Amino acid sequence: MDLCVTIKGVSFLLQTGLGILGNTVVLLAYAHIIYTEPKLLPVDMILCHLAFANLMLLLTRCVPQTMTVFGLKNLLNDPGCKVVIYAYRIGRALSVCITCMLSVFQAVTIAPAGPSLSRLKPALPSLVLPTFAGLWLLNMAICIAAPFFSMAPRNGTVPAFTLNLGFCHVDFRDSLSYVINGVAVSGRDFAFVALMVGSSGYILLLLHRHGRQVRGMRRSQGGAETRAAKTVVTLVVLYVVFFGIDNVIWLYMLTVAKVSPVVADMRVFFSSCYASLSPYFIISSNKKVKAKIVCAAEQDQPSVDTQESNDK
Repeated sequence: MDLCVTIKGVSFLLQTGLGILGNTVVLLAYAHIIYTEPKLLPVDMILCHLAFANLMLLLTRCVPQTMTVFGLKNLLNDPGCKVVIYAYRIGRALSVCITCMLSVFQAVTIAPAGPSLSRLKPALPSLVLPTFAGLWLLNMAICIAAPFFSMAPRNGTVPAFTLNLGFCHVDFRDSLSYVINGVAVSGRDFAFVALMVGSSGYILLLLHRHGRQVRGMRRSQGGAETRAAKTVVTLVVLYVVFFGIDNVIWLYMLTVAKVSPVVADMRVFFSSCYASLSPYFIISSNKKVKAKIVCAAEQDQPSVDTQESNDK
């Protein structure tokens, strides 16, 4: 196997394995929290949904991509490609939308109470589920064109205006469809990223202005809000960095008729970095999730010790 292919394959394998592991751990931790606690807090609901969207992205994009890099061919037929590409597009879209939702929610939560927010703040928990439903419907509608252009790879040369994903082809057939699809997806992403950057900037401004007041609050309230706000800002910065790299490559791809597989692989890798790394930021900064993981590890330890003593 060529050295370049080996490096690429190992990189995708590590990214996919770590991402699936991290998001699965977060989902299992929240599943245990739901089982043991009567009600899940809105921020936890959003983080749980973010982990699900990221896991969906990794399973539908990075797993087949990794298998293709290692030489596996004919993974999917035409219907399979349509389902996988559609699910990937929705997962990727939900990742940016839910990160934006998290940032806006946290900004409203820590904002000073005023005439306009006095009614909105108490209603925030009841708005979480309808917002999830709205984001799903919005992105299912925006991504509806993806199945029509997706197909299994064909023998021979890749036609112009076709994204060669390795395991599937996305054939836009002409320049107009190619550009319209790119503008629609990029326009949605830039709108949500602009909103999350604005709300995160507002969070930083509030923390800077009211640092003393926040430190003077009760630990159970002020400290928790500050930690949550810092986690949100960290996730937003992480997303914006990889989003910037992703879209620089995407804009380049819009200017050429035939996209090099190396360029397409680079975009897949950088666009999936957020989905792979974000669960570890959630685990390290969320006390509930961390406590569940530590508790599970401590429960497993006695059984291991008992087995070792029996073997002796």
